[in-house]
Amino acid sequence: MSEYDLDSGPDPATVAAAAPETLGDDAAPVHTVGIGPGDLDYLTPRGRQAIEDADVVVGFETVVDFIADETDADLLTCGYKDEREALTTFADRVASGERGTAVLMGDPNHSGYQFVGKVQDVVDRPVRVIPGISSLQIAASRARTPMEDTEFVTLHKSGYISADVARLTKAVGDRHLLVLPRPFDWMPGDIAAHLLEAGADPALDALVLEKLTHDDESISRVSLGDLADHAGGSDADSTPFSDLSVLAVRREIE
Repeated sequence: MSEYDLDSGPDPATVAAAAPETLGDDAAPVHTVGIGPGDLDYLTPRGRQAIEDADVVVGFETVVDFIADETDADLLTCGYKDEREALTTFADRVASGERGTAVLMGDPNHSGYQFVGKVQDVVDRPVRVIPGISSLQIAASRARTPMEDTEFVTLHKSGYISADVARLTKAVGDRHLLVLPRPFDWMPGDIAAHLLEAGADPALDALVLEKLTHDDESISRVSLGDLADHAGGSDADSTPFSDLSVLAVRREIE
């Protein structure tokens, strides 16, 4: 597994996006499955099948916990500190002939390509992405921000995000915004404060949608100006919002 320095590169997301998938490979593929926003009613049948058919499943502990009862596969869980070890073990199992599936929250195409790239880098087989239903899609439905009128940006990743933040400041007010915050330095209040500094209207309608599809789902609706009052936190205790949040900022509808 290659060494990644997300400050200088290469970003593993670029590995995943370097070339399109090719059909017809003889080797049995490794699947990377988006399991949805948390409620397994939103796990797609194709994703469920890949999980059920696997001999070994790898993913972050909080993700694997959601699907543990959906498969008889061996489960390899990890956090950021032992990610490399778990993926190396996963790759060894796949190299020995076992069927492997990696699992991610939501949809890998929305906020999962760094993990997809790391999987792709270690295995000796083609990697297939099985899309899931993202919390962003649920948020768009709750906030009534259709995707064709919305600027979507994920800040929920490692490394530099200045280009992503610039997209938000350029689009605010002209288009709806849907943002995946980054715990805990770019939470909804921090994003709101940055948008205000860039000249956004403080009266814009802002919604923080938390734990979507979970039993304790909640939606807070405030002005962008009021949301900015919650800027400046650095950990879970210094923000009122969950790390499972989506920020929607609605443009004014005439």
